[in-house]
Amino acid sequence: MESAMATVNGIRMHYLRGGEGPPVVLLHGWPQTSHCWHKIFDDLADKHTVIAPDLRGYGRTDKPRDGYDKRTMASDVSELVRGLGFEQVSVVGHDRGGRVAHRWALDRPDEVTRLAILDILPTRDMWQRMTADIARAYWHWLFHLQPDLPELLAGQNIATYLGYFFERWTYQRQGLDAADEYIRAFSAPGALRAGFDDYRASFPTDHDHDEADAGRKLTMPVLAMWGEAGLLGKLPTADIWRAYAEDVTAQAITECGHFLAEEQPSTVAGHLVRFLA
Repeated sequence: MESAMATVNGIRMHYLRGGEGPPVVLLHGWPQTSHCWHKIFDDLADKHTVIAPDLRGYGRTDKPRDGYDKRTMASDVSELVRGLGFEQVSVVGHDRGGRVAHRWALDRPDEVTRLAILDILPTRDMWQRMTADIARAYWHWLFHLQPDLPELLAGQNIATYLGYFFERWTYQRQGLDAADEYIRAFSAPGALRAGFDDYRASFPTDHDHDEADAGRKLTMPVLAMWGEAGLLGKLPTADIWRAYAEDVTAQAITECGHFLAEEQPSTVAGHLVRFLA
């Protein structure tokens, strides 16, 4: 596994790279970094060139004051892989990275040959389904939208704030053994603010972009996976994604919460290897 830097869209982007073969790009979510793929990286690198960047504002990548709409974040990664010499890639996105991956596939369908989405619903659908029950489960969306306040409160004790999600969002709690790595990453100057800016872009900017594409389905094969013990296990997740894509393979992961690649790495890697093949 190689750790490297590249300049894309005017920012320095850190990424991991390993393996040989058809390229696959892994996009992490919040509150994590590219490290979240460490348990399945080698499984995928056995037959693929694996590229796992730290998204704009995360990890070792720059943390500018703007550009956190998913269209810009997708263009960051697109520029990265084209700079590495790849014109078409498969993309796997978890959490916020899944939203970047979805926008990438909508904006540049000629670049994305296969798309795997881990434990999210489309952003547009999330806002439309914001009932009291979903708002209670996803309260952090609304909290992170607020200016300045999340940084002030969460910054008082970053480990406790992030630890709340690592505990509440997992089923296999012993599987998330990298919490200290993520706490270190989000303790860097600007990291908390950048992560919240990612959420702040969800409304109205990302929402408006998604509304403009309402009714347009993804044409490449899509694999939707989710943890059965999480919120998506209580929603018609497969049917929801079939409204957004023409060719959907749906897979719930049993005894699993939100952090699929770390809680159930062998199972998740097996599904991804078969899908990418």
